[in-house]
Amino acid sequence: MDLTGDKPSAPRSSPVYVHNPHLDSLKDDVLYHFSLGTRTHNLPAMFGDVKFVCVGGSPWRIKSFTEYIAAELAIEEPNSGYANICAGTDRYTMYKVGPVLSVSHGMGIPSIAIMLHELIKLLHHAHCTDVTVIRIGTSGGIGLEPGTVVVTKQSVDATFLPRLEQVILGKTVVRNTDLDQGLAEELLQCSKELSQFETVIGNTMCTLDFYEGQARLDGALCSYTEKDKQDYLIKAKEAGVCNIEMESSVFAAMCKLSGLRGKKTQHEYLIKKYSNPFEFLTSLFLFGKRLLFV
Repeated sequence: MDLTGDKPSAPRSSPVYVHNPHLDSLKDDVLYHFSLGTRTHNLPAMFGDVKFVCVGGSPWRIKSFTEYIAAELAIEEPNSGYANICAGTDRYTMYKVGPVLSVSHGMGIPSIAIMLHELIKLLHHAHCTDVTVIRIGTSGGIGLEPGTVVVTKQSVDATFLPRLEQVILGKTVVRNTDLDQGLAEELLQCSKELSQFETVIGNTMCTLDFYEGQARLDGALCSYTEKDKQDYLIKAKEAGVCNIEMESSVFAAMCKLSGLRGKKTQHEYLIKKYSNPFEFLTSLFLFGKRLLFV
């Protein structure tokens, strides 16, 4: 995957869409959680060349990704420290190296949804075109070896249906959660060329919480048995679910509605098998960065 920003010529470019007519009447569209705005910042000058956006839950991962990309693109800035563009807020972190923008999003649907609303508006106001958004993260795998990379084909809910349900003005709105299949195949091919980790394409289940929603037995509340848990995970596997996390549904839905080419790559983990979990997760994240750069 070419992260230099150079792309083959095409009949026309694909803009980033916002589906909100009310924005046209705003004198200043404030991106509150980025500490940016259309009156206070020249967004086209700052972000107009962005072609790739990489998002992840952890601020540390995003900073690490930025340093890696800067080195690979040979545009490192000595002693720069890679300034956090969102330094005016403590909600998210953002870094930019050439055509690559990296943003943290925290944990769960609400946190990533807020970030995506403001990211999409930022890309729109900056007049960006042909943007690819990829999320790198960790997840719990089902029936996979620890360390397997899952490229998400489709996000499904906790009942294994490919949808995002959101209540808006008291009414349930259902949105599609398909992801870019061409990009999925491209990432799979990149992984084959690297030959470092097992990589599969499959469905990702998006839940509303980390404990009960993911059938864990170690939360403060638990009303089911070990057998109940295993029966549920078997059903999930039979439904094509490869892994479980908490952000994919809204990521897929919002990318699709906004004309963004979206994809998620996630690392399946089983930390209790490793004596040094931090080192293990670090190695997985470094592989994810290499996968995106091939």
